[in-house]
Amino acid sequence: MARPFSELYDKMSPEARARVEALVREDLRKIALSDLRKARKLTQTAVAEQLHIDQGAVSKIEKQSNMYLQTLRSYIEAVGGKLELRAVFPGETVDLVLGGK
Repeated sequence: MARPFSELYDKMSPEARARVEALVREDLRKIALSDLRKARKLTQTAVAEQLHIDQGAVSKIEKQSNMYLQTLRSYIEAVGGKLELRAVFPGETVDLVLGGK
């Protein structure tokens, strides 16, 4: 029989709890475009109006796994954000500027 997670969690060491909480925080930072739009309480139609495209095109953008950065930048701006791009290397993080400065 299944038991509640809280029962297992209560028995975990502080180190194990910290690892679980870190994994949860990491997962919460990863979000699909459609979930981002919904979290901002926007419809596909509202985003489409901001982008001057139809709702079906917004649906396609949200389902894409590969897209131009400009498309992603426009989408993020349409839902009220700003796209920032960085490269992460061991011991160093570099902010990238596309298309010159």
